[in-house]
Amino acid sequence: MTKKFKILKVMKVGNIMVRSGPTTREAEEFAKVNAELVEVFDANKNDVIAAARDADIIVMGSVPVARWIIEAAPKCIAIMCQSVGYDSIDIKAATENNILVVNNPSFEWCIEEVSNHAITLLLDCAKKVKFLDGMVREGRWAEAKKAQPWMGSIYGETLGIIGCGAIGRMVARKAKVFGLNIIGYDPYIMHPWLAKENGINLTSFEEVLKSDFVTLHPDLNETSFHMMNEKAFAQMKPSAFLINTSRGKVVDEPALVKALQEKKIAGAGLDVFETEPLPKESPLMKMENVVLLPHSASYSTPAFDLAPINIAIEVTRILTGKLPKNVVNKSVTPRVKLV
Repeated sequence: MTKKFKILKVMKVGNIMVRSGPTTREAEEFAKVNAELVEVFDANKNDVIAAARDADIIVMGSVPVARWIIEAAPKCIAIMCQSVGYDSIDIKAATENNILVVNNPSFEWCIEEVSNHAITLLLDCAKKVKFLDGMVREGRWAEAKKAQPWMGSIYGETLGIIGCGAIGRMVARKAKVFGLNIIGYDPYIMHPWLAKENGINLTSFEEVLKSDFVTLHPDLNETSFHMMNEKAFAQMKPSAFLINTSRGKVVDEPALVKALQEKKIAGAGLDVFETEPLPKESPLMKMENVVLLPHSASYSTPAFDLAPINIAIEVTRILTGKLPKNVVNKSVTPRVKLV
């Protein structure tokens, strides 16, 4: 009898993005390798531990894959992340337990959606869309008209991109249409010609901070953690805007609040935060020059259809003895018989 594989997904109770069971395309992929998707909710830790005990692969749902989940899954050979970012997975614990960690830098959904989101925030910061909309709704039409002279422009301005990977490069390609001058910084870039090909002139971190708009697209790691700190904000223009669609912890949030309060920078467009959901008492909540979004840069109907399909295809690859395309911890020796 053919072995049946178990794919475990741990979901958060009450998460609005929860979709019960696999999509038709996912089910088709899983059927190829006789695999079953099992969803467990995090309300009861004992239930998660019990479900992890015989899981062959863990797919990160809406709950971080912490060490305790990894150590409860002795049979697990891979952990699948549905996004490009994988900081919600304990990479050290996975590596220590000889488990592959696989992320999902799919062009179809993540790169397009997140780059569009960054451009949207940039335009909102420059043209004051949210702010002026609020004034009109409050019956302050005349005041809104008077506010227009201090509205910004983006044509001829400089966009500084920190992190020139696939998303950063796509932002550059789209930003060129608006007439922005584009510079970038990325200490990890392996092929500088890719940046140049997409219109990015690579320079130093300090030079990028002098831009009119600074958009963040690095991975979260020891180098990028709090890279936007008090020292960094002090080097930005008082007229500059910060855009963040990467990870909240790239920015030292108290330092950002201080920079905004002291008018060291003009404003910010934020999709991610150090603590999520953003606490109601956060000073950012009361700032009119800050656009706040709920970590939704990758969201779209096509994205929710494509992301799990790509993961299912990778699961099929692993369970048929092939290496996945996007291994994060490459030092791990796969616990599968490769063909």
